[in-house]
Amino acid sequence: MKKVGLIFALEEELEETKKIFDNAKVHSIYNLKIYECKNDKTICFLVVSGMGKVNAARTTQVLIDFMNVDYILNVGVAGSISRDVKKCDIVIGNKLVQHDFDFTSADYEKGEIPNIGQYVYCDEELVKIAKTIKINTNIIFGVISSGDIFISDEKMGEKIHEKFDALCVEMEGASISQVCHLCNIPFLVIRAISDSAYEKDNHLGFEEFLEISSKRAAKFIEEFIDKI
Repeated sequence: MKKVGLIFALEEELEETKKIFDNAKVHSIYNLKIYECKNDKTICFLVVSGMGKVNAARTTQVLIDFMNVDYILNVGVAGSISRDVKKCDIVIGNKLVQHDFDFTSADYEKGEIPNIGQYVYCDEELVKIAKTIKINTNIIFGVISSGDIFISDEKMGEKIHEKFDALCVEMEGASISQVCHLCNIPFLVIRAISDSAYEKDNHLGFEEFLEISSKRAAKFIEEFIDKI
């Protein structure tokens, strides 16, 4: 059976996806609670990494080293920095960038990591599978940007969008992609949009959109896992 690791930053994100499975065996490794779930052909390991790039990278390596996963999926919510991406849309990263990595003093591009590059590309086959998923949600493919900064300033979001052509921002995906790249593990980053710099007047708050977006991401995962 294929083994798939699913990494979430928040407990709320994991809980919605865990509902698609019947039972879960719990592992505890370095204080990480890892839920082992199965369907007919796949073993999934669901884990909350905590927020930020270091937490995400550490959790990725744990899944690779201890659970021997064949694939890594990073699932969660993100903030839109594009006028074309609305709340509750799903963004699939075809490539990831760390917008806060700055080695420009040594003549590197902003976001460019020595021996890695500016972008890390998601697995082509997983992206192809993602393009076959049909759910009642707008699904967009493009650049996802990560950094250890919560982007609440519209102007900062616009700068990241213009510099990297990024559709959304979050705090984990690019570090997960870097670890997977270095360890030759196919990966995909899936983000449901919970907030947007361009949709300030909606009557629903972040918590409500977190719940809605997490449910839509879980629905996507349910369809996606069956096709791997």
